[in-house]
Amino acid sequence: QVQLVESGGGLVQAGGSLRLSCAATGSIFRIRAMGWYRQAAGRQRELVAAITSGGTTTYADSVKGRFIISRDNAENTVFLQMNSLKCEDTAVYYCNLVPPIGSYWGQGTQVTVSS
Repeated sequence: QVQLVESGGGLVQAGGSLRLSCAATGSIFRIRAMGWYRQAAGRQRELVAAITSGGTTTYADSVKGRFIISRDNAENTVFLQMNSLKCEDTAVYYCNLVPPIGSYWGQGTQVTVSS
């Protein structure tokens, strides 16, 4: 059974940084692309960063140059380093496969950026 647990969110001032972690159980993690998604209040969930099993990364235009996704296959963990945070980055952040599997959504981790 696959379980994804996000952590590392919090309250930060605009311009600050946070590092999110996603711990995954299950062997599927190592062979699949993984992504970080976010959902702001009143908006649809969106993919902000993705990384293949081989380490190739892609980013949404809104976070390009500010966020960095990485993974540690040995530890079944995906990270999202978020720099130069903006108020519009405020959202609940989730990790999942790319494309996502509905039953794998976790609780997410709240990121709040204050001005």
